[in-house]
Amino acid sequence: MTQLSFLQVLVRMLTAALCGGLIGIERGRKNRPAGFRTYMLVCMGASLTMILSTFLAVMIDAVWMLPEELAKTDLSRFGAQVINGIGFLGAGTIIITGRQQVKGMTTAAGLWASACMGLAIGVGFYEAALIGCLLILITIVVFSHLERFLTMRSRNVNVYVEFEHVDDMGSIITTLKEQGIRIFDVELTKGKNAESGYPNVIVTMRLPRHRTHTDVITSLAQLRAVRAIEEL
Repeated sequence: MTQLSFLQVLVRMLTAALCGGLIGIERGRKNRPAGFRTYMLVCMGASLTMILSTFLAVMIDAVWMLPEELAKTDLSRFGAQVINGIGFLGAGTIIITGRQQVKGMTTAAGLWASACMGLAIGVGFYEAALIGCLLILITIVVFSHLERFLTMRSRNVNVYVEFEHVDDMGSIITTLKEQGIRIFDVELTKGKNAESGYPNVIVTMRLPRHRTHTDVITSLAQLRAVRAIEEL
């Protein structure tokens, strides 16, 4: 009826998940805010929207048999308004913390993909909606473990360090360089807590192959001047 078999829809959605995921892996390895699952969700949602457009075109011409004046109407514009509108809701879930961390990207992408899924359900394209729902759930629940694994193996790291005096920052930088770590950026920020008053820094670095995230955290934690340390 829709000129799209269940297998065709499945292949298109899986291809979207694969392509989006590959790009996301590359971004995640470089410790970017939008990573593996975010790219995968957005790509799958966009794919689902295009499948839905194809479904609507076939249904209008061959199944619903609408009068000529209605058949010329672009029914997909209603769905476009939903896609635009969900952007405001998604933006509300994205926050930037005091340590310059971007959080909520995957949640926003999931909302957008869910909106696309709802459009498919609304026009009765249940096959695409079910496939989309399954893949979205797998992306959010199962692939979160894979994303954490990739993040932990990334050589690009951001570390928040809180220390006693500004003069102590030199020993922190020296400790990192002694391990062969390449430092890209050093950003002085406010204290971890408003009451503490301790200076702190966010260091963006790239680890050599033989160094792990745990090695870096441990070496910095052993410094007497360090009050708090956290990987971002």
